[in-house]
Amino acid sequence: MEKRTLRITLNPDWRAALRAAGTRAQAESYQGETLNFESADILFGRLTERRWSLVQALMGTGALSVRELARRLGRDVKRVHEDVTALAQLGLIERTERGGVLCPYANIHVDLRLSAKPRQAA
Repeated sequence: MEKRTLRITLNPDWRAALRAAGTRAQAESYQGETLNFESADILFGRLTERRWSLVQALMGTGALSVRELARRLGRDVKRVHEDVTALAQLGLIERTERGGVLCPYANIHVDLRLSAKPRQAA
């Protein structure tokens, strides 16, 4: 099985991001997966520091129970469960049939470019 990769992008034109992902999906070989956010505010609101730590703790470890993950992170089980739910909705982690969670990606690349908004004439 190929190692999966994820590219996280910041593109306010979600239609263009969707078209680009569709073009990559039609390629003959695996091109990786993309998760796009429309703004930096949304990106940082959904992928908090604690959620990043959770993803990093899961990368390369295989499936873990939420309780074991909370123990490894030194966090409350309820809060870890909330973060697991949010990350699973985004597709950054996956739930197993036996109730565990895992990060299926061997590599996650964040493509973040911020630029000034064009000024409007007064």
